[in-house]
Amino acid sequence: MQTNVNSPWWPRGITFVVSALVALSATFWVLKLVGSGATPSTATPALLTSSTATIDPQVVAMALGGGKQAATPDAPAASSRYVLAGVVADPSHGGAALIAVDGKPAKAVRVGASVDGTLVLQSVTGRRAVLAADANAPAAMTLELPPLSK
Repeated sequence: MQTNVNSPWWPRGITFVVSALVALSATFWVLKLVGSGATPSTATPALLTSSTATIDPQVVAMALGGGKQAATPDAPAASSRYVLAGVVADPSHGGAALIAVDGKPAKAVRVGASVDGTLVLQSVTGRRAVLAADANAPAAMTLELPPLSK
């Protein structure tokens, strides 16, 4: 019994499948390019009513359970903007402190250096850092590390 290994149907079948995939791909991209050229004027008239331009954000917030809230949130208290993460007290050089401003990662600040452009690290002692408007001004605020847990 003789089998024909070199049947002409295998290349024909593979060619048909590849041709079909190419045709489908070309159709997809033609439809995609033609569809992206659609203008908003081709949309249904029900979507282009003037009522969509008069939506009140407060009404939407109340409908979604937001309740009445101030349009602009109040500025956080100055003391809550700064968080003391660590202190290195050095009597000869003044020391440094790790201070986080507005929830950003803590940065090392030496005594006498600016913390955020408005306050200066005036001094550090033990578990405390004192901030002031400048090195010789009275203390604006004192930051303390949280107590150690036992």
